[in-house]
Amino acid sequence: MCGPAGKVRQTAGNMDLSAFGVSHEFAAAFLQVVLIDLTLAGDNAVVIGLAAAGVPKEKRRTAIAVGILAATALRIVFALLTTTLLSIVGLLLAGGILLLWVCWKMWRELARPQHADRGADVLEGQAPSGGPAKGKSLAAAITQIVIADISMSLDNVLAVAGAAHEHPSVLVFGLALSILLMGFAATFIARLLERHRWIAFVGLAVIFFVAVEMIWRGGQEVWSASGAEITENGLEFGPPGDTPPH
Repeated sequence: MCGPAGKVRQTAGNMDLSAFGVSHEFAAAFLQVVLIDLTLAGDNAVVIGLAAAGVPKEKRRTAIAVGILAATALRIVFALLTTTLLSIVGLLLAGGILLLWVCWKMWRELARPQHADRGADVLEGQAPSGGPAKGKSLAAAITQIVIADISMSLDNVLAVAGAAHEHPSVLVFGLALSILLMGFAATFIARLLERHRWIAFVGLAVIFFVAVEMIWRGGQEVWSASGAEITENGLEFGPPGDTPPH
């Protein structure tokens, strides 16, 4: 399979990294994780900004702060549970399908750049571009933000785990980076992706590649665990096989 993620691997393959004690696969996984973190942190920040847009101006900072803190805390929780979660047969497949849905949502958002502009404006303390948003209470905004944070934090952790599954150190780095980006650079990343949209498109392509790879590996895992086998008599089920390694 060749795509932006494949090109990342090819680029790493054209460089002699052995002198630094780094394999080509490690470098490719590292680059994929950084792109995933940048893209999803920016997307999460914009969602927080959009949810806070309808809150009275004097309460927006509170809504944004709660949203960023919740996203950071949830990433830490999901990161701690990653190894356990991915050991559950079928979750890798489910995670890949979830990431495909995330790709579809992100594609729709990228097709409406003014949508991201509004979220970034609010994060920077400005009035949302395109006119005022529909009014909502602080509690309603925080509820909307936390629900979105739960989904997007899980998406981030699954995507990072899917890209770095063979390299535990890259997995730890990727999860730490996603936490730091949401905790300290959410507004900056949102503006960066607004001004340089090609980064978001490359990140989206990498997430799509990871999603397809997770579905493929997860499907093999479920198939092996079920003991299913195609024979001359059709589909037969025997004793479960060994679960493929992540």
